[in-house]
Order: sequence, then structure tokens, then C-alpha cells
Amino acid sequence: MTLDGAPQPAAGPAPQPVTQPVAAPLTGAAIFLVVTLRPGPASDAAVRDLCGDLGGLLRAVGFRDLHGKLTCVVGFGEQMWDRLAGPGRPAGLHPFREIRAGDRHAVATPGDLLFHIRAERMDLCFELATHITSRLGDILDSVDEVHGFRYFDDRDLIGFVDGTENPVGDDAVRATVIGAEDPAYAGGSYVIVQKYLHDLDTWNTLPTEEQERIVGRTKLTDIELDDTVKPTYAHNALTTITENGEEIKIVRDNMPFGHAAQGEFGTYFIGYARSPAPIEQMLVNMFAGRPPGNYDRLLDISRAVTGSLFFVPSMPLLESLADDPADSGAAEAGPGENSTAEDGGDDDQAAGPAAPPGTGSLGIGSLRGVTQHG
Repeated sequence: MTLDGAPQPAAGPAPQPVTQPVAAPLTGAAIFLVVTLRPGPASDAAVRDLCGDLGGLLRAVGFRDLHGKLTCVVGFGEQMWDRLAGPGRPAGLHPFREIRAGDRHAVATPGDLLFHIRAERMDLCFELATHITSRLGDILDSVDEVHGFRYFDDRDLIGFVDGTENPVGDDAVRATVIGAEDPAYAGGSYVIVQKYLHDLDTWNTLPTEEQERIVGRTKLTDIELDDTVKPTYAHNALTTITENGEEIKIVRDNMPFGHAAQGEFGTYFIGYARSPAPIEQMLVNMFAGRPPGNYDRLLDISRAVTGSLFFVPSMPLLESLADDPADSGAAEAGPGENSTAEDGGDDDQAAGPAAPPGTGSLGIGSLRGVTQHG
């Protein structure tokens, strides 16, 4: 009962954190930026500033075409996350796991930050990318920038439709968004990226029927081959992961890219999931084989030249990274300690007490008015 005697509404479930747009619909264009940064306080401060300002940059660029569907997902490599957030890493965040099997190699390459920029128009993607790289310009160490495009009927450059089995709606959310299994990071996600280059000259010499057996689908109609005729080495057979009789889904937003004059043709693989484990198992199946030796024959004409794993925090958690823990510590200090007369003691975003070690909480103060951790 409330103080005036009226019935008090029953407490409902805790509100879910706002996620980054990991399950946004496929678009006509994308830019994939993977960057490494010079170490040091200046780099950390620049990234914090960008975390706080990225929403404004996105709105400013996206306002130029409200139908352009401009989105940006930001992911953090494990070293960058540790630098900004301290101890209490998300459960599935670790370096990309390299795989070697015969002459097949899933390489691991560095990456501090991933920016997955999507829109219906490349100019929107490009404009946002220029603002991001301009903000990071002085601290950038290396950049892998890939411009993806939609190819006829959502096909990749080997001629097959890509992403047919993506979950949609609530199923996509369940597949990609961390829940009660890691409550400190609920609303977040994981993403693995790889850049594959294709030997199209060799691929195009193969009969269509052989290509279909390798992929596991018909080329023209995009119908999955029946299990009675589909080889166990087919790409879609090896990348199907089941647990307790149920298929574990991920969301792929792969895109073709290339440079025709240089003879470079490729697919940028990007997979979102609530745990990196299913994607990692898919890669083991592809490169090592299931059983070992029964590998993905696409790798006879495709090679991975990058590979990185990132954690995608929820929106409140991303915005909270703008708050430097050192500043939070100063705000918590009483008069005569680290506070100054200019502080005034009336900051409405003063940090709360630090979380105990091992809780998974960042312990970095206010989440800008949004409750993130239970």
C-alpha cells in the first residue's frame, strides 16, 4: 500500500537495457572499421570522449536522410575493454582463437575497436566514418577499412544468397543479446569478424552442381539441398550448430567487397551472438573439419586474412564509458580531499560506490540515469 492508502502496483520485471542495433535489418551499404590505437592515457581519453559523443554524431549524419537507416555498432577488443573498464571482463571476451589445419588458417589479427556502420546509402556510411576517424586520428595505429555493398539479390560474389537462415524479430534478439547468463553485461553482445578473399577464377571453373554441393544450397533458387544428397562437408552443414536438439542461431550481416582492377574479390563475414562459442565452433568445423579432415571446401578457394572478436556493450554501458574512473573517484572524495570549490557538491551524476572485485560491474559511476546492473 502507498502512504495514501491506494494499492501499490506489483513490481514488474526489471527493464531491459537498450541494446546496440546488432539485429538491424540488412542494408544496401556498410563500412567495417577495425582499428588499433596507440597505448596511453591520451588514447583512452579520446575513446571515452567518442563513446559519449557517438550518439550525437549518428543523429547529425542520419538526419540528412531519415529514410537512410543509418546505424553504427561499436565493439571493443579485450585489451581495449580492460583499459577502459578495468577488471570484471564479460564472460565471453577473449582474443580471437586462431585455427590451423593443414594449409587452412583462420588468422587472428589485432583490433581494439570495431565500428560496423550500416545504411541504405554509402555516402551516409562514409560521412559517419570520416567523423569517427577524424576524432581518433592522432591516436590511430592501424586501420582495416572495408566498404561492403549489396550485390544482386543479396548474393555474395560466388553467386549464392547469403544470410538466408538469419533469425528475425524476437528470435534475432534471443540469438544475439546477453541475458541472465551474464547479468552484469545483459543487453550486450559478441561479434566476430573475418575478411575472406576469393579465387573466383578457380571457383568459376567448377560446374554449378559442384558449387551447390560445396555450399549446400541451389544457386538459382536458394533452396537448401536435401540431406540425402548434401555432402557432410557442405558449408551450411558444417556451420549448423545444435545443442540439446535445438539449433543455435547467430545473426550474420556479411557483405561482398572488392577492387575489380586489382583482382580482389571477397566477403566480409560478421556474426553476432550472445556468446562467441557457437561461431567459434562453426569456424573449427569449417577449418579443422567435422569430423577432423571433413573441412569446408569453400576454403579451397577462400582464405581468411583477418580475424577478431569484440564485445558490444549495451547503450547505457557504452555511454557510461565516457566517465573516467579517476573523475568518479574525485567526485566521491569529500571536502579537503580531491574535491575543489568549483565542484559545488551538486553534480546530479555523482558516482556511486565502487563495486566489489569479481562482480563484473565496471565500478565507474553513474550510467547516465539508467540502471544497468542488477
